[in-house]
Formats: sequence, structure tokens, C-alpha cells
Amino acid sequence: MSATIHQPDHTAAESPNQGDGSHVGRDAHAGHGSHGGHDQHAGHSPGMFRDRFWWSLALTIPVVFFSEMVQGWLGYTAPDFPGSGWVAPVLGTVIFVYGGSPFLKGAAREVRDRRPGMMLLIGMAITVALVASVATSFGWFDLEFWWELAALITVMLLGHWMEMRSIGQARGALAALAELLPDDAELVTDGGIETVAVADLAVGDVVLVRPGARVPADGEIVDGSAELDESMVTGESRPVPKAVGEKVVAGTVATDSAIRVRVEAVGDDTALAGIQRLVAEAQESRSRAQLLADRAAALLFYLAVASATVTIVTWVVVGQTDEAVVRTVAVLVIACPHALGLAIPLVIAISTSLAARTGILVKDRLALERMRTIDVVLFDKTGTLTKGEHSVTGVVAADGDESRVLGLAAAVESDSEHPLARAIVRAARARGDIPDATGFRAMTGRGVEATVGGATVIVGGPALVTERGLDTGPVDAAASRWRERGAAVLYVAAGDTVVGALALEDEVREESRQAIERLHALGIRVAMITGDASQVAEAVAADLDIDEVLAEVLPEDKHSRVAELQQRGDRVAMVGDGVNDAPALAQADVGIAIGAGTDVAIESAGIVLASDDPRGVVAARRLSQAGHRKMIQNLAWAAGYNVLAIPVAAGALAWAGVALPPAAAAVLMSASTVVVALNAQLLRRVDLAPTADG
Repeated sequence: MSATIHQPDHTAAESPNQGDGSHVGRDAHAGHGSHGGHDQHAGHSPGMFRDRFWWSLALTIPVVFFSEMVQGWLGYTAPDFPGSGWVAPVLGTVIFVYGGSPFLKGAAREVRDRRPGMMLLIGMAITVALVASVATSFGWFDLEFWWELAALITVMLLGHWMEMRSIGQARGALAALAELLPDDAELVTDGGIETVAVADLAVGDVVLVRPGARVPADGEIVDGSAELDESMVTGESRPVPKAVGEKVVAGTVATDSAIRVRVEAVGDDTALAGIQRLVAEAQESRSRAQLLADRAAALLFYLAVASATVTIVTWVVVGQTDEAVVRTVAVLVIACPHALGLAIPLVIAISTSLAARTGILVKDRLALERMRTIDVVLFDKTGTLTKGEHSVTGVVAADGDESRVLGLAAAVESDSEHPLARAIVRAARARGDIPDATGFRAMTGRGVEATVGGATVIVGGPALVTERGLDTGPVDAAASRWRERGAAVLYVAAGDTVVGALALEDEVREESRQAIERLHALGIRVAMITGDASQVAEAVAADLDIDEVLAEVLPEDKHSRVAELQQRGDRVAMVGDGVNDAPALAQADVGIAIGAGTDVAIESAGIVLASDDPRGVVAARRLSQAGHRKMIQNLAWAAGYNVLAIPVAAGALAWAGVALPPAAAAVLMSASTVVVALNAQLLRRVDLAPTADG
């Protein structure tokens, strides 16, 4: 990555507690387990629900043990001692106050916010159960309800603890990203090497990164070279060679050699911090499916209240007051939209954290949701489908010795800093040694000249060979073909004879070819937009099998060309990396920025590919489809379960001997939540690796 991903207008990412709440990542904050639209659990942590569950369970055991109903079922007799009759009322009340308080607080907040939902239903259920239990203790009802109340609250606490653990584990990507940064750095000073805290580093400092150590801050290599493992940031599995002058990113690992890095960004300005913010914002963003789930939860509340009212009235009318209380509590419990509230947030949390680990950073949940509906992917050419730098794509030699021609050209160009010269030298080194050259001379606008092996060798374009009166006949056929496809052509002459020619073009990424093949396999058309000449664009399009080419497009016109595709009825995903792509990224149905691009492009996109591998577009499409399937499956299960279970809880099947006690209703409600959670976890089976077939 050559640009820092950062959003200075946002505060540092805060990650929820992980697992059971016993560990908090570097940037985590204790006690918040928000999961978009699911009531945020009044800011309670998984650890709080864990502790209350275990204490409530310990208190519930004696309540159940002293229950006459349970004694009758299991055929034992509890010890009888003075005050034994008060074990259940006293411990049951403690359980209600201690274990039930999170639900009661949540219910009060929902009433205050006029947004009835799950917490209000739970609060109503345990309050009715408490009133019934107290009334039973005073002999007003012929019920034994304290053990039901205790079991109900304990099961509710267990369900919420398990749910929040799932959310915390799904969001573990944030804590994992925070852990990528080392605690200490080796600062290079005039007196040697000094170990300092990473937080104490400042821009301009030089740090030593030893083999196997992590880079402590974004910066530039000033001494040494090494292969950097960037998989935790970009998803690229292979180490990336880096040398002096190249950028490195905080959290990456120097695998084989020591390097010295000048710090250019620290703290919230590093790429890693930016990734954390993007993941956190995506997990908190609300999707269309989440809004649907919220509306369904609100409707379920009114359905539950109506059903509970009908239930209690019906059973009282038929003269069974005790049954009326039991059935009403069961209805309120079974109607809790627990699974419905978890259905979408858990999918969001898992999908965004899974994407982040593979280098796909989701800034906008709606952008990821829309990816599954895309008809056309419009790629910018330079720097996206191509590498954005020239390479030697063709060599022709008058005598057939192409390696000699390339070696002569590289010898002459080895002292030049021109991009074309660097491309020639790079290609020649890949084939073997480069001869020595002396007397290098640059001829502005025409070419270069040097002495190689006692002969004067020139490398230049048509203007230079025309000026020298050289015959290009032996290589003209190849040169003409190259020019037709828009390549830059350089001639190589030794003495007064043209010995060969080179073609240099912006090299197409091999990953681009694979990405386009997979998009076609998914039934998606691929278009390319570029400011280059038509012949250059058509050559690249033919090479990559691109369906549609928009060439010679001015930067300020790119967004209007995207709009034209949309007016044609296409849903467009735009992939780009430059400042001039920003308006087009914003105009598209889905804007995808290549992470190695500029901050402006990144700010304009809904999805950012941390690496510059276009195959990430295919992975985003697969993730969008898989996530949508899980959301719909979870919504169908959660809503359908509640609607079907409420009549059973109300006693609609009592005539057949089918009854659903409140405690059993709580178990079934929690079981429904487990089903939703497990289904969401299946998202982890989606293969987002670049090498995965689409």
C-alpha cells in the first residue's frame, strides 16, 4: 500500500469486548456490546451477563430444589426446617432484582424512547412472573411459580451472554488488528538503538525493524531491504519485497532481513488505524435488512401484547385463572424477538470482520449489500487493471538474438532515471547480466547514447533514428504492430546499424485477467474506462476480454459516463484508484477504491481493497451474496418461529394436552437464538481468498 488509509474526522475505533469479556484489545473500551439495532443491551458487556448468569444459576438451584412441584416430578422430599418455606420467595426476589435488572433497565429505556422491543417484552414477562409468584406466596393463586421465575431469568441471562459472546467473537477482527502493533519500537539515535514505546514515536523518527519483527508505524525504508508479510493488512499471502525508498505499513512483518524505517504516520493516522475505523463503522452501519428486522421486532411487540391480552382474557373467561397467568407469561417470553434482533447484526459483524481479514474493507454496508445486484463492473485502466508502470512487452532483433538487444539497451539506460529506462533495466536483469557502459549521454526528447564493448550504442525513438539516417527496415514489421496497439517503441542501434527494437507498455496485471474471467463466470459484464487513446484501450480490452471500452474520457467526464451506463438500466460498480476517479466512484451504485490509491478515492468509495488486486471485486460479490442469503434465512427463521410459537404458548393446543411452561418457552426462545447464531457462523465457510474460484 502506498497511501495511508485514514479518516481524520473520526475518532479512533472502539472494539467491543471479545469473547466472554475478560480481555479487552488495545483500543477496546469496556462494557459496550452494541450490535446495531439490537437494543445495544443498555451498554452491558458479555462479562456482566456471564457473572449474573452464574450467580443466578447458583441461586436458582435451591429454588428449584425446594419446589413442591419439582419434588413431586422427581419423587424426593426436600428438608423441612424453620423458614424453609421462604427459600424460594427470598432467593427468587434476589434473582429478579439482580439477574433481571439488565432487562428491566432495557425495558424502561425502550418505553422512554417509545421504541418497544425485546427488552420490554422480557421485562413484562419477568414482572408478571414476579407478581404471580408473590400472589402465590400469599395464597391468592394456586400456583407454584418461584422456580419458573428463577429459571426464566437464568435462561434469559444465558441466552444474552451467548449472544454477546458471538457478537464479540465476530468483531474480534478489531481487537486482532489492534494486537498487530508491537508495544515497543527500536528507535535509532545518535547513541545507538533505544527501546521506546510505540506511542512515543514521532514523525521523522528512524526505527530499526529486525527480522521477524513488526513494523511499528507507517513509513519509508531508508536503509536495507526485506520481504514484508502484509497478509494481515492486504490479504496478500506472499511476502512483498521492499527496498530503500518504498513504503511500509504498521503491523506488517519483516520476514528475512533488518530494515530501517523513517516514520511518516503514527497513531490514528496509520493505515492500520484507518482499517480499524472502517471495520467499526461498517459493523455499526445499518442495512436495509436491519431496518426490516427492527420493524418486524416492533410489530412482534404489538402482536405479543395483543396475544397476551387475548390469552389472559380467554383463560379467565373459561374460569382458569391460574392457567391464564402461566399462559400469559409463556406468550410474553416466547414472543421475545431475540433471534430476530440477532439475525442481522451478527451477519454484519461476521461478514465485515471476515472481509477485513482478506483485505476487503467495507465502509458502507449498503454498498456491500448492493454488490450482489451489480450488472456491470467498470474498471479504471491505469493502476487498476494495469500496474501503472511501463514494462518491456516485446523485443525484436535483426539477427534473432533478443537477449543481446535487450542487454545493449539496458547497458545504455542503466544510468538513466527515466521510467522507460528502469523498465528496460529490470527486464534485462531478469534475463541475465548487463554489460558495462561508459560515456553515457542523454539527448533530450530523442534518446540516450553510451559506449558498450567499444561500440557506440544508441537507444531512442523514431526521431533519433531519422536524425541519424538509420535503416529500420529489419524491425519495421514488429514496430508497426506495436505502434498499432499503442505501445512505445524504442530502437537500439550499434554503430550505424539498427540491431533491434523494444516495445514498452503499461503492463496488465495477471490478477486482472483472473478477475475478469470470474466476473464473466458470474454473469457480470466488464467495462473499462480510460483517458488513453482508443488504440491503447482496445489493445488492453482485447487482451483481457473486456466487454465494453470507454476510451479518451477526460477526468471530469468519468462520472457522466457512469451515469450514462446507469441511465441504460445497468447497476454499476466502479473500481478506481485516482483523484480523478473520485466523482465516478461516488456516482456508481457501488464505488470500490483500490487501497494503494489516493485518500480522495478511498473517501469516495463504499468498499476499499487494501491491496491493489482486482480479484477482490469478485470476493466482495461472493461475500455480498452469501451475507444476503444468511440475512434472509435468519429473518425467515426468527420471524416464522415467533409467529408459529405464540399460539402454542397461549394454549391453543391445550385440548391435545400440549402445554408450554414459561421456563420451557425461555429455553425454546434461546434455542431459536442459537439456531440463528450458528447459521450466521456458516458465513465463515465462504472462501474469499484471491485464488478461490468464483
